[in-house]
Amino acid sequence: MALIVHKYGGTSMGTTERIRSVAQRVAKWARAGHQMVVVPSAMSGETNRLLGMAKELAPNSSTAEAQRELDAIAATGEQVSVGLLALALQSEGMQAVSYAGWQVPIATDSSFTKARITSIDDQRVRADLAVGKVVVITGFQGIDPQGHVTTLGRGGSDTSAVAIAAAMKADECLIYTDVDGVYTTDPRIVPEARRLTTVSFEEMLEMASMGSKVLQIRSVEFAGKYRVPLRVLSSFTPWDIPVEEEARSGTLITFEEDEKMEQAVVSGIAFNRDEAKITVIGVPDKPGIAFQILGPVAEANIDVDVIIQNVSHDGRTDFSFTVHRNDYQRTMDLLKNSVAPTLGASQVRGDPKICKVSIVGIGMRSHVGVASRMFRTLSEDGINIQMISTSEIKTSVVIDEKYMELAVRALHKAFDLDMPTQE
Repeated sequence: MALIVHKYGGTSMGTTERIRSVAQRVAKWARAGHQMVVVPSAMSGETNRLLGMAKELAPNSSTAEAQRELDAIAATGEQVSVGLLALALQSEGMQAVSYAGWQVPIATDSSFTKARITSIDDQRVRADLAVGKVVVITGFQGIDPQGHVTTLGRGGSDTSAVAIAAAMKADECLIYTDVDGVYTTDPRIVPEARRLTTVSFEEMLEMASMGSKVLQIRSVEFAGKYRVPLRVLSSFTPWDIPVEEEARSGTLITFEEDEKMEQAVVSGIAFNRDEAKITVIGVPDKPGIAFQILGPVAEANIDVDVIIQNVSHDGRTDFSFTVHRNDYQRTMDLLKNSVAPTLGASQVRGDPKICKVSIVGIGMRSHVGVASRMFRTLSEDGINIQMISTSEIKTSVVIDEKYMELAVRALHKAFDLDMPTQE
C-alpha cells in the first residue's frame, strides 16, 4: 500500500462537475489500495474575486494589520474547496474528512501573504489514513506562532502539497493541472512545443524560477530538498483510466540524470513577463554599495532577481536589478524616498515593461557555445539584450516585453526543440 498525495489546481476544481470528477479519480486510487491525501486549490477565479473585494474596501493595504486580514480572506477559497471535495468523496462511498491548514496543523512564519512553512504535524492525518479515510487538506495556507491564518503566496497550493508529501514521506506526489505535463515551452506561444516525459529536478527548478508556470518554484525547492518523487499530469484525462496507466503519464521530475537526458543540450525555454527593472544611477562605487541598496529592499520582503553593476566612472556607478512587477512601485518608492537620498544617487529609473527569457538544460554543462548561439539568434531577430544572468545549466536575458514571443519562438527553433526526441 502506497501513500500518495494528489494536488488539484483551481481549473480542476472550477465547477461542481469537475469536483465530482476529481472525487471519482481520487476514489479510484483509494480503491486500488493506496492511502490518499488530497490538496486542492480554491475554485478557479475565487481568490481573485475575494481579493478584488478587499481591494475595493481598502485600496492601500500594505500594513501588517491589513495583510493579516487579506490572508484571512484569501484562505476561505481553499476551505470551500476541501469541504466540497470531501462531500463529493463521501457521495462516492469513501470515508473522507477535510482539514484547514491550521487544523493539521501546518506551521508557518508570520510573513503574511507570502509565509513559509516551518513544520507540519502529520499525527492527525496519519490517524485518519490508518482507519481508511481519504484526507483532504487546504493548500496555500497555514498558521503562524500567534495563531493567525497565513497564506503562502500565489501558487502556494503546490508548495503545500509537496511539503505534506515530504513530511509524510509519501511514495509520490502527483500534481494535477490543466496541462498534461512539462513542455519545452508554452504551447500557446510555440504550437510545436513537445511534452517532456522526464525532466531533471535541477532543470525543473531553473524552469520554475525562470517563469515556467507549470510548477511553483517553492514546491520544486521542497521536492529537491526532501527528494519527493514528483509527477505533473492532467486532470482532464478520463478519470476512469487504469491507475497503472495514469501513474506513468505526464512528466516525471527525476533526480537521476541518465544518458538520454544528456543528449539534449537545451531542454526548454522559460519566460517571465512579471518582472520590472530598476536602476539606481550615480551611486558611489565603493565596497558595500550593493548591500546599501539591496539591504533595505530585502528588509521590505521584496525578492530581487537579476543584478548588474556597471563600470565605474569618476567614482560613480549605476546599479540595476529586477523585481516582481507586483513589487515594482513599492521598490521604487523605497529607493526614491530613503535609499537614493542617503547614497547621494542622481536618479532612480524604472521600467515595468521588460521580460526575462531563459534557456535551460543540464546538457549545457558539457557543451560550449550555447550562450553565444542564444545571443546570435536574438541578434538576428533584432532583439536587444538589456541584462544577462547565468548558472551552470541556464542562461537568462532581460529584453523588452514586446519581443518576448518572438524571442521564445526563435530560440525554440534554434535549439531544435521542435524536433522529436530520439529514443
